[in-house]
Amino acid sequence: MADFYVNIHLDDEKLKKIEDVGLAGEIKDIDGKKTIQVGMSKMDQKKLVKGFPGLAFDATNACVLPPDPENILLGFILDLKTSDVMKYAIMKLFNPLAGKALRSATSA
Repeated sequence: MADFYVNIHLDDEKLKKIEDVGLAGEIKDIDGKKTIQVGMSKMDQKKLVKGFPGLAFDATNACVLPPDPENILLGFILDLKTSDVMKYAIMKLFNPLAGKALRSATSA
């Protein structure tokens, strides 16, 4: 069982795509919205918080990503036909060099 989750709320178009790849059984009703949850580890959660300052987790340890990263995550789910995609998606979502100045090697 995962420590944390990313909730992807599904509109009609996203719902149809999830059903078309055979993941209808993973759709949950959360706060009255059709949702698919992607589980992640504590380490992945720390990376997301670092990559997306202000990302809030609720009492169930779930968050909602901004639209562009959410679409990237949904793309992994649709391509791999599983919601267990965080180990593949985390490096696309998290840029470990974000906010760091680039350094160049100087020759002596």
